[in-house]
Amino acid sequence: MRALGRFLLVMPRALDADLTREQRMSASEYSVLRHLSETPDQQMRMSELAAACDMSLSGMTRLAAKLESLGYLERIRCVQDARGANAVLTGRGLDRLREAWPTHLASVRRHIFDHLGGLDLDRLAAAFSAMATES
Repeated sequence: MRALGRFLLVMPRALDADLTREQRMSASEYSVLRHLSETPDQQMRMSELAAACDMSLSGMTRLAAKLESLGYLERIRCVQDARGANAVLTGRGLDRLREAWPTHLASVRRHIFDHLGGLDLDRLAAAFSAMATES
């Protein structure tokens, strides 16, 4: 448990440091763009995006404003509920994600997968998924 706790503390910082150093992009910014890119219409309700990125709604609002100022996403009113807003990935945002992706992948490989040698990664992923759905 101590090793897992340490890993959960250290790893996000290491991945963030690599993205910041090599791409001038935070892991939070990368996460927002990645989540939006993985939806069929490349948009999510702001509250859902905040939850997916493990952020408060106010934190997501600030980060979305920054990403919007860079041209990486747009915020539009939600058609179903005029009180809500959706974040929509722009072409420029998708290009930026594609630019940062190799850095993130190399970081994940170096910090995580290079240390997992002979482990059955499919079983490990299944175990992590099962643990995440129990909560």
